[in-house]
Amino acid sequence: MTIQQMRLGSNRAMVSTLGLGCMGMSEFYGQPNDEESASTILRAWELGVNFLDTSDTYGLGANEELIGRTVRGKRDQFFIATKFGMVRSKSEPNLLQVNGRPEYARAACDASLRRLGVDCIDLYYLHRVDKTVPIEETVGAMGELVKAGKVKYVGLSEAAPRTIERAHKTYPLTALQSEYSLWERNVEREILPLLQKLGIGFVPYSPLGRGFLTGTINQSEDLSPNDSRPLRYPRFSPENMQKNRVWLNRLERIAERKLCRPGQLALAWVLQKAPGCAPIPGTKRIKYLEENVHAAQLHLNAAEIIELEEAVPAGEVAGNRYSLANLQALDN
Repeated sequence: MTIQQMRLGSNRAMVSTLGLGCMGMSEFYGQPNDEESASTILRAWELGVNFLDTSDTYGLGANEELIGRTVRGKRDQFFIATKFGMVRSKSEPNLLQVNGRPEYARAACDASLRRLGVDCIDLYYLHRVDKTVPIEETVGAMGELVKAGKVKYVGLSEAAPRTIERAHKTYPLTALQSEYSLWERNVEREILPLLQKLGIGFVPYSPLGRGFLTGTINQSEDLSPNDSRPLRYPRFSPENMQKNRVWLNRLERIAERKLCRPGQLALAWVLQKAPGCAPIPGTKRIKYLEENVHAAQLHLNAAEIIELEEAVPAGEVAGNRYSLANLQALDN
């Protein structure tokens, strides 16, 4: 039960075929437990999962610090991706601003390097596109960070097709990170064909629907009081969860037949629908990490893929994927 390495996009970046999303270790998904999270990161390393995903906004920097402490002494054995551009403050953590100015890119990179305790970031993403700054200016500054030896590869998160094309002409992108799962398929029509055409790698985040596709969350009451999913993601409102439970039941029945967990089925679907992608399912627990690693070995035939898509029709998913403030920050 080990994960293989793959080349991400047409550049020389080598990552594990399955990554580890670290956001929930520090914020949003219940009470943080740094000791448990560090153990999960090290267990991921033992299983061949060396691709860690974080951001300077997760835990207001605490997530980067957690990763930095955990990988110390093993730095060369991990591929660390972090992001900048989504700005929050300790005084108003729920207030979201986007900043893609070149001077901010440089300052944010230096701050991330300090928190991570590293000399160079493997993959540096623009977390959200700043619509007030030409993408050429932002990505140009990111390219300068590569030339300065502070970053190896650059990428975008949640960018529109035209933005991707313009950015790629400015400096070659290694990866695009966007949400993709059985309940969020908007990238299929334009984004995935464009990435393949340009030789840009794809990193799907939330491939398990922020935990809903695992079947472990039946109602809002199953979440801890400090879990922000019902506030941040409308699909987790009590009303929408009840509606979404209808198609989740279908997914669970297919999983029973396949002798696996519904989340493993959902993750296997992502891996086979977007060949060459490197999904980053998030977890802070070793148990779920190991389930995800097993999912990478699960094969689905063409009929099973169609069955899953019919079981979870895009039109049946109730609720927007983000609250209004987050939707306004997306590049459309």
